Amino acid sequence: MKKIEAIIRHFKLEDVKNALVEKGISGMTITEVRGFGRQKGHTEMYRGTEYRVDFVPKVKVEVVVDDSKLSMALDTITKAAQTGQIGDGKIFVSSLEDCVRIRTGETGKEAIG
Repeated sequence: MKKIEAIIRHFKLEDVKNALVEKGISGMTITEVRGFGRQKGHTEMYRGTEYRVDFVPKVKVEVVVDDSKLSMALDTITKAAQTGQIGDGKIFVSSLEDCVRIRTGETGKEAIG
């Protein structure tokens, strides 16, 4: 099993969610996050005063998939979240040892489906 963490733009969340659901990936966790990478923040105006926003608001989408669905999930997220501009985000993949569905006690890939 793999855990995918995708940091994406807010306005791409619905596109990513819908694309993953179309591909049969239904479970996901969404968190509002702030950070910066190469984008290094930006400047904004508020009441005539310019100020620097160092941490840009983003959304983190977390999805757990079976190893056999990893490539498809990565491709789906990449295509749905991409605008071609700096700040589109990143995707991180990590291995999971196990997963347990609390209600039934199922483990492994049965618990993520």
